[in-house]
Amino acid sequence: MSALSFRRRPAAVTDAGPAQPAAPTLPKVPPWMLLAPILAFLAVLVAATLVVLRMSFGVPGNEWHALTLRNYADLADSYFLRSLWLTLKLAFQSMICAVLLAIPVALAMARTESRLARRLLLAGVLLPLLVNLLLQGYGWLVMLGPAGMLNHALLAAGVIRRPLQWLYRENGVLLGLIQTAFPLAVLPLASAMRAISRSYEEAAATLGATRGQTLRHIVLPLAMPGLVSGALLVFAYNASAFAVPLLLGGRRVPMLAVLVHDQVAPLLNWPAASASGVVLMVATLIVMSVSQRLVRSLQRQEECRS
Repeated sequence: MSALSFRRRPAAVTDAGPAQPAAPTLPKVPPWMLLAPILAFLAVLVAATLVVLRMSFGVPGNEWHALTLRNYADLADSYFLRSLWLTLKLAFQSMICAVLLAIPVALAMARTESRLARRLLLAGVLLPLLVNLLLQGYGWLVMLGPAGMLNHALLAAGVIRRPLQWLYRENGVLLGLIQTAFPLAVLPLASAMRAISRSYEEAAATLGATRGQTLRHIVLPLAMPGLVSGALLVFAYNASAFAVPLLLGGRRVPMLAVLVHDQVAPLLNWPAASASGVVLMVATLIVMSVSQRLVRSLQRQEECRS
C-alpha cells in the first residue's frame, strides 16, 4: 500500500466542510437610547407647558419681561367661573354616559368568538377617531337642527308635537362630546375584559349567579383598571374639547376652550388665555387625581368586605 493512502486530512477540514468565520457582533445599544424618541416628545410637551406657564404671568405686548398676577386675579370673574364649572360638569357627565354605553360594547368585543364580528365592532368603535371633528360637528348640526333627522323621527313617531331645540344647548353639546370620546372609553375597557379568564364567569354561573350579577360582582371589578383608565381619558379629552362645543354650543355654551380661543383670536390677549389654560389644566388634574383616589378607596373597601 502506498504512503499516500495513509495521509490524514488537514485539521482545518472536517466532515461538515471548512470552518465558518464567526458572525460579526452588533454594537450594544444603551437602554436609554430606546427611550430617546418618547423622551424627546415629552421634552417638547414640557417645554410648551413651561412657555404657557411663563406667558400667563405676562402682560399683553410684554409677555416675556413683565411679571404680574393680574391675569389670575381677573379669572375670579363670574363669567369665567361659570365657564369653568360648565366645562367640568359637561366633561363629567359625558364621562359617565360614555362609560355606561361602553360597558356592553366592550363586553361584546371581548366575548365575541367570530373574528369578523370583532373586526366590525372595532371598525365601528374607531370610526369617530378616523373622521375629522369638524365633519362630525357638521353632521350633528344636520341631525340636531330644527328640521334635522332627530326631530323628524320624533315628530313622525308622535313623541313630540313641535321640533325640539338641541343646538346651542348643553344637551346638544353633551351628545357631541359623548360620541367623539366614546372610543376612548371602549378600547381600554375591552382590553381589560379580554384579559379576564372565562373560568370566573363559568364558576359564577355554576353557583347560580345571573349574567347581571356576574357582570356586576366579577367582570367589572376585575376590569376596573381599564374602566378607570377609559373614564379618565374621556374626562380629560372632553374637558379640553373645542370643535364640538364651538359648533354645537356657540357662545351660548361657553366651555373654557372656547373662552381661550376668544381671548387669543379677536383680543390677542395671550397672557389671559395662558392663565385660563393653566387653570383648566390644574383643575383637570385635580379632578382626575381625586377620582383615582376614590376608586382605590372603594376597591379597598370591597376587598376588606370580601
